[in-house]
Amino acid sequence: MPEPKTLSGEPGGFTTLLRAALPVVPGVNQLPGVRKGPASAFTGLSYARRGVVAERARVDAYAAVCGFPRKDVVPLTYPHMLAFPLHMAIMSDPAFPYPAIGMVHVENAITAHRAIAIGESLDVTTSVGAPRPHAKGVLLDFVTTVAGEDGTAWESTSTYLRRGRTVDGEVAPGLSIPDAPTGGVEWRLPADLGRTYAAVSGDANPIHLYPLTAKALGFPRQIAHGMWTKARSVAAIENRLPSAVTVEVAFKKPVFLPGTVAFAARQDDDGWTFALTSPKDGSPHLMGRTR
Repeated sequence: MPEPKTLSGEPGGFTTLLRAALPVVPGVNQLPGVRKGPASAFTGLSYARRGVVAERARVDAYAAVCGFPRKDVVPLTYPHMLAFPLHMAIMSDPAFPYPAIGMVHVENAITAHRAIAIGESLDVTTSVGAPRPHAKGVLLDFVTTVAGEDGTAWESTSTYLRRGRTVDGEVAPGLSIPDAPTGGVEWRLPADLGRTYAAVSGDANPIHLYPLTAKALGFPRQIAHGMWTKARSVAAIENRLPSAVTVEVAFKKPVFLPGTVAFAARQDDDGWTFALTSPKDGSPHLMGRTR
């Protein structure tokens, strides 16, 4: 893996969205600085942010949208907000062989080694290696570490699917939770949830914003962010989790907005198993477990 490139300044905004969109524009996608390199030549890429601070106002805004209580430590899923600009920087880099538009977040695993205090200075690094095979294309694992003065405090792996041509190798099984619970408490999700979450996360993918922008990318109307569904699910059992914990989820069917979902959780011997499902037929939107 090469040395991380440093992402400085305030990330996000219109420039980031433009860089993500240009590689799918015919003609423009062949220009120097936009044209993507061949997938066969890609071995890895890494970006880092140094001295990032989890600011009180931003943490509180995120917690309010996702259902976490206000505390002096960040919610378990919040460090993903610090890493997301690095995900976008990697996907927008000409060396990364796939356009950001069309990347589908299919799995996410978070390991917290300790609580992270609001106001703490952190170094955030995200790396991605060569693609691995999938039945519908390729998978790319974006691995993030968040470190404080005492070492690594938080880690995650976000697995993205890129549909299309695959690569050589054996297809590994994905996260499977066959006995995940169904039913439970129903949550009614408003039409503007994607816009509200985009405002606190920086993830303004058009599929989450409006019916028109979602339809342009193949969806009948806007869908909820996968990481919001994970965050909201974790928030529902947050007071029963230790500060050092691993939470793994698989994202299944999209949640269309507005809509209603059902959340259920079950305590097992070594943690919790939970799911977000359709109240109509019990089909899963998200399945997860803790340990």
